[in-house]
Amino acid sequence: SLNSLPAKLINGGIAGMVGVTCVFPIDLAKTRLQNQRSGQQLYKSMVDCLIKTVKSEGYFGMYRGAAVNLTLVTPEKAIKLAANDFFRHQLSRDGGRLTVFKEMLAGCCAGMCQVIVTTPMEMLKIQLQDAGRLAQQRVMPSVVTTLKMGGTSAVLSRSYNTTPAPQVMRVSAIQITKELLRTKGVTGLYRGLGATLMRDIPFSVVYFPLFAHLHQLGQRSSEDPSVPFYWSFMSGCLAGCIAAVSVSPCDVVKTRLQSIKKGANEETYNGVVDCIRKILVKEGPGAFLKGASCRALVIAPLFGIAQVMYFVGVGEFLLEYTP
Repeated sequence: SLNSLPAKLINGGIAGMVGVTCVFPIDLAKTRLQNQRSGQQLYKSMVDCLIKTVKSEGYFGMYRGAAVNLTLVTPEKAIKLAANDFFRHQLSRDGGRLTVFKEMLAGCCAGMCQVIVTTPMEMLKIQLQDAGRLAQQRVMPSVVTTLKMGGTSAVLSRSYNTTPAPQVMRVSAIQITKELLRTKGVTGLYRGLGATLMRDIPFSVVYFPLFAHLHQLGQRSSEDPSVPFYWSFMSGCLAGCIAAVSVSPCDVVKTRLQSIKKGANEETYNGVVDCIRKILVKEGPGAFLKGASCRALVIAPLFGIAQVMYFVGVGEFLLEYTP
């Protein structure tokens, strides 16, 4: 029904904000792990990345780029939920049951609508999240160059060390936006749109039907379609997890394409195909799963929390008490 949409949007918005706040540091680790190349491993794992981030940038360093996300997560969720509802409604108009195919189609259309907000949001978020990695990379002498250079290494690594830590940290989302609009126009903000679609459409196609079916398994009986609270949460987590890992390679490609500033000797990419080819050649197929466990850890609670919000009906509650 389309009349419960405002409540859904409130739920989605609150869920998005709570979710982002809870899992943002893990998301930051994901971006940094995905962006590091195999030769220059600054972080060994998610935990290692978070520890180094706190050491070099303080606790709030883990929340670089969170403001962008918090500002835009509500419209993003709103578009996705509204679109998914709208298309499901349209597809079931002939009175027929929603088949899995139709559910997938609705999810696919929702994914397509959502990238209008998602692409620029992630584009900005990635620049802010990755700035710290690049700064740390410049400060730490690269072991790899030292080994490769043989005799000249001592001089090199010494000159590497004395450069003061660059002030990358203080860039704001507004500055990046202005710079992008000035140099590349609106298209600058939509860099990686193809990769975002490649990630979000399959994600929605997998997530929505999978969630619906897992959720159905928890029904107490055919007469009583209600589902226990924890089951909603678990279905959201599990469906989110499976969908997240399955589209992880697209996420790596998207992160790489959307990172404007590169570290020393990190290659640039001309598009999705070029990016996939270069990653395969230089880093092997394993690179496509970089940050996959982080992504699963980020997405699962996000969707679990969203399902809880729907279940509790915060939006309905708030709307009831507003004149």
